[in-house]
Amino acid sequence: MHLADTRNAAAVCIAITLGAGSTGCSVKRFAINKIGDSLASSGSTFASDDDLELVGQAVPFSLKLIESLLSESPKHQGLLLAAASGFTQYAYVYVHQEADFLESHDLEKADALRSRARRLYLRARDYGLRGLEGRYPAFRQQLRLNADNAVHTAKRSDVALLYWTAAAWGSAISVSKNTPDLIADQPLVQALIDRAYKLDPDFEAGAIESFLINYEPARQGTAGDASARARQHFERAVALTGGGLASPFVSLAEAVSVPNQDRAEFESLLKRALAIEADRKPECRLQNLAAQRRARWLIEREDDLFIK
Repeated sequence: MHLADTRNAAAVCIAITLGAGSTGCSVKRFAINKIGDSLASSGSTFASDDDLELVGQAVPFSLKLIESLLSESPKHQGLLLAAASGFTQYAYVYVHQEADFLESHDLEKADALRSRARRLYLRARDYGLRGLEGRYPAFRQQLRLNADNAVHTAKRSDVALLYWTAAAWGSAISVSKNTPDLIADQPLVQALIDRAYKLDPDFEAGAIESFLINYEPARQGTAGDASARARQHFERAVALTGGGLASPFVSLAEAVSVPNQDRAEFESLLKRALAIEADRKPECRLQNLAAQRRARWLIEREDDLFIK
């Protein structure tokens, strides 16, 4: 969402709150829904920003604004999707990754950050599930009873919610190695992302393909070479993005090159990631900067990641 949109919405929210007694709850709810529609459908200057730290300081305000609106309009589909995607992205870039960067020299702080990341991911997951339940009553319950049947009812218009719910849930699992109950939810994540992929494999110019690069090595109950499947998703992600995103290269380096101890491939992939000009795709500038920051960190750890 645009920063200006956020400030204007906040001002309107204050005005609505102050005037609620005289105008009535129905008018207040109508106005909040209109603001929610505007925020949920607006483009984002965050994505094109070139300052990771500035955005990191601004995003929490936007997220809390969305939550404030949701407290007044709890079933607003656009706001639920914005909350699911926003909390997932914030948790990954500004909390989860920071934990990874700190682990080698401050394990206690890294663990604390991972606990916070898990909470944020689960908050995002719950917003996603609320969105799906708004479209399919009892969806959460049905998902646990029979995940494949539950997601089968989802349509192409549900792909964004399926994707962000799966991304948030899967990310929560990735930072929860000592939480068996959460790890046991892996098949539910798999059902959500597989349904999204079946409905729209090109979603957001390869977002699901990029997700699956990291996911395939952890996939349960599937025969065949996980690395080969990850590479197929990588090739398609690169094709869909025109080679303009760094994240698929970083993902393949971590998910496949390191476990296979292929140092040459690892170096080649990260060099390709770092060679991408962030300004080439202005709408993805922030995403590229975040991925390239991780690429540089991986290069610094190279001797620790490879036996020889």
